Amino acid sequence: MSRIGNNPITLPEGITFDIKENVVTVKGKLGELTQEITDDISVKAEDGSIVLERPSDSKIHKAKHGLYRALINNMIIGVSKGWTKELELVGVGYRASNQGQVLDLALGFSHNIIIDVAPEIQVETISEKGKNPIIKLTSYDKQLVGALAAKIRSFRKPEPYKGKGVKFKGEVLRRKAGKSA
Repeated sequence: MSRIGNNPITLPEGITFDIKENVVTVKGKLGELTQEITDDISVKAEDGSIVLERPSDSKIHKAKHGLYRALINNMIIGVSKGWTKELELVGVGYRASNQGQVLDLALGFSHNIIIDVAPEIQVETISEKGKNPIIKLTSYDKQLVGALAAKIRSFRKPEPYKGKGVKFKGEVLRRKAGKSA
């Protein structure tokens, strides 16, 4: 029994939900998102909530039931509140700056890394003296924000000895002891 798939999704005020030929469309104040779903899962909108149902208790139907419920819920949260990821640059000389939608990273390589950010994502860089630089990514699409944050983190993953690298804000790193004499 899918615990996640059976939970109804409540629609907040100002969100319009539409389903046509297995394509779910959600519109809100921040934007519009669409998601295609399989024929197996049925989606019904009734008096301010959305309910997903599956035809049988087979393993594939259970998996897709929870998956599509989570995707639709993330879409609704995204167009109403939005999603934010913050990355922290830990290391001497690690810097981040942005001009509009162009993100410029100095991560200790011989050259700076320049990333053109999708127009759906708002980029903000925060640099305070004595603190690590922070990159703040905000959008209504959770998948876009997560993919860009993972790509930025992959340029210089945090290492386990000193913790240098790009890490998510609040991420707890497993640290190792150095060599003992």
